[in-house]
Amino acid sequence: MKQLVTERLVLRAFRREDFAAVHAYASTVENTIYMPFGPNSEQETRAFIDRSIAAWSEEPLRQYGFAVTRKDTGEVVGGCELSLVPSGNEGEIGWMLRRDCWRQGFGTELGRALLALAFDGLGLHRVFAICDAQNQASFGLMEKLGMRREGLFLEARVPNKLSDAPYGDELRYAMLESEWRIRQEMDAYNALPCAFDGFPDMPLLDDGEIRLVCEKKLPAEPEKKYVPSYEFAVCRGSEKIGTVNLRVGYTDALYYCGHIGYGIDEKYRGRGYAGAACRLLVSVARLHGMKKLIITNNVENAASRRVCEKLGARLVRRARVPEWSGIYADGIRFANIFELSGD
Repeated sequence: MKQLVTERLVLRAFRREDFAAVHAYASTVENTIYMPFGPNSEQETRAFIDRSIAAWSEEPLRQYGFAVTRKDTGEVVGGCELSLVPSGNEGEIGWMLRRDCWRQGFGTELGRALLALAFDGLGLHRVFAICDAQNQASFGLMEKLGMRREGLFLEARVPNKLSDAPYGDELRYAMLESEWRIRQEMDAYNALPCAFDGFPDMPLLDDGEIRLVCEKKLPAEPEKKYVPSYEFAVCRGSEKIGTVNLRVGYTDALYYCGHIGYGIDEKYRGRGYAGAACRLLVSVARLHGMKKLIITNNVENAASRRVCEKLGARLVRRARVPEWSGIYADGIRFANIFELSGD
């Protein structure tokens, strides 16, 4: 595990010949503004490299320190680390990149590599990361990695180098192994094909007992992260007996709130109409090239779960709902995530 490879980076153990490249970024205020160390003297940089090299020989191995190198040039552009916490099945990750390599996605690549090492390679239960509360780039990366903010700790660290205060505030983010699995599932769904070139003409959505009548076609609202969607009336004869909707696309938000939502008037429940409406929507999803549809429900909603089971939808998992999800605001804390095939 002395080397991790990503699309554009190779993470490898530090070498003494890396001194010049490491000191070039560790000795500048710009690169160490939010770090609890630096700017480094030459002696401090050499000592850091020596410690990192020595850590790989420790038994048991508890510190995985890597030089971040570019695949295309081989140059060292930063460092990153996974440190195991002695008291439990937990680790801490951290990173530092040369300033001219910021905002190019390298942080995301190395962060995912460290998380994969922690969860897939070492089987850890939990990983956390900390940063200065004013370091927006760092906590922004943690959020992009799917880590969850756990708290703000006041006056918990040395101040950053732009501050005159005696102490600095610290943010803490974390991810559980189960959340890592969810992040991988989200990435897999988000990579699925989906085509939206406008709202096409609707096919006949009728199974002989109910039919769907399109009432609204709602365009995407990127600023709100809303995807295009349809709203249908569920009709039995001339009577509207409920509603069903379809959201088009794959996003993190849809993992929790689903592509399909439905509601059947109380007096018509228990007759299979919700499942029938979902089946009719599959043909609309196919118009957009969607082959997998997510349906979610509150774990306490046994009736909705039965609808998914009768549809033949696969239960992906029972997931804790994050605070940023829209259904969290509705009071849902745990959701069943079902996958309905569109084939």
